Amino acid sequence: MEYMDTAPTSPPDEEPRWLDDAEQRTWLAYLHATTLLEDHLDRQLQRDAGMPHIYYGLLVQLSVAPRRRLRMTELARNTKITRSRLSHAIARLEKNGWVRREDCPSDKRGQFAILTDDGYEVLRRTAPGHVSAVRQALFDRLSAEQQKWGGGGVVEDQRGAGCEPHGQGRPASG
Repeated sequence: MEYMDTAPTSPPDEEPRWLDDAEQRTWLAYLHATTLLEDHLDRQLQRDAGMPHIYYGLLVQLSVAPRRRLRMTELARNTKITRSRLSHAIARLEKNGWVRREDCPSDKRGQFAILTDDGYEVLRRTAPGHVSAVRQALFDRLSAEQQKWGGGGVVEDQRGAGCEPHGQGRPASG
């Protein structure tokens, strides 16, 4: 995807450093757990607000931005989705009246995505159920030590691992 650093991690003529059996089990367990978590959150948000998790994330990004607005390119970068996928998502959110677009006065090609009052209200109503779903699916299952390790180890260790978006780091979101 356009936001990922695609530099190879080893020269192309070197044999890959394959995962051993234990690493492969850990990797597959991680993939399975993240798929289950994303599915759980998607179902909760579809049920409570009629939107997928990715749309909720877009609304959260806009809600914490100054004046509840971001340039479309910045929103795509922050949420790690392609501009094409973002454009489609924003069109759906516009149809619901939750977001509107505005041309950028300093750049004829640029646009802002702006969270409307209706969008903010949907986010405000949906957030308690979403937080509850996140707690139930993730935090209630982890000890304090596991939470500390996951937040401080896994997430922060992604920097420099080819997983960082181009440009600045992404702001915190809910």
